[in-house]
Amino acid sequence: MLKPTDFPEPTIIPVNGVELEVFEAGRENEGKPIVLCHGWPEHAFSWRHLMPTLSAAGYHVIAPNQRGYGNSSRPTEVTDYDIEHLSGDLVALLDHYGYENATFIGHDWGAFVVWGLALLHPGRVNKVINLSLPYQVRGEKPWIEAMEEFLGGDFYFVHFNRQPGVADAVFDENAFQFLRNLYRKNVPPAPPEPGMAMINLARAETPRGEPVMSDSELAVYVSAFVSSGFTGGINWYRNLDRNWRLLADVDPIIRQPALMIYGDQDWAIPRSENLTEFVPHVEVVGLDCGHWIQEEMPEETNQVISRWLEQQDATVRS
Repeated sequence: MLKPTDFPEPTIIPVNGVELEVFEAGRENEGKPIVLCHGWPEHAFSWRHLMPTLSAAGYHVIAPNQRGYGNSSRPTEVTDYDIEHLSGDLVALLDHYGYENATFIGHDWGAFVVWGLALLHPGRVNKVINLSLPYQVRGEKPWIEAMEEFLGGDFYFVHFNRQPGVADAVFDENAFQFLRNLYRKNVPPAPPEPGMAMINLARAETPRGEPVMSDSELAVYVSAFVSSGFTGGINWYRNLDRNWRLLADVDPIIRQPALMIYGDQDWAIPRSENLTEFVPHVEVVGLDCGHWIQEEMPEETNQVISRWLEQQDATVRS
């Protein structure tokens, strides 16, 4: 198993008016880029199990800490975290390396950004692999407005938007406890508590279920968020309704080959019932795990992604 000390050293790269902290593997595989996009509250370190496998398979693996995370820039304006800025960072990252397009892999919020990138800049994306979060259909109502109506004001997406700064402060004060309690697997079901679930989780003294990672791995996340704070990442949530408006006139169909990997025990994110309507060239795979797919089942995740990429390459060659 890769130790935290074995993770690549980062490079700070200026893109799109900000600086991104970027980790790479397989630089010798120039010309075959694959970009890994983490979720919330994550870090490029979340891809540590996948990066050696992809580089060994001949890919130039590029894993940025996206804006708001790690040692990447953390703009103060909330609107600097909308889908145009986040996807623009990835386009500029390709430009930095001289790549016309790349394969993109996203998890959680990173998946949302990859879906959005494929819509806004389809020529820069040759294949899509997303974990946990399926394509989000743009409905008649803005996303936060719809969530508030159906899930209430304490739902964390809504709370982040309607009570800005409240959750950020709780997470900042309890960074270790929050991340330790969040990165769990095989968590037994429990009745919902009153209040905002993520704040409750940050304040809970005893974690439930089993840890997803070792103490030394968790320490990488804790150190990063103690340094950066949580506001930058939460600002991604505060742009959901803005993103809904920005995507109003965009062709909603993802035309690239796509792989969607679900965690079958991920109760937070249901499977999409109409995925193939919007992502017609998609293969869907379920793994017997929760939300933190590539960390809970790294070997299986590597196998699924490697097999699919090999199939795509074989299709192109034939």
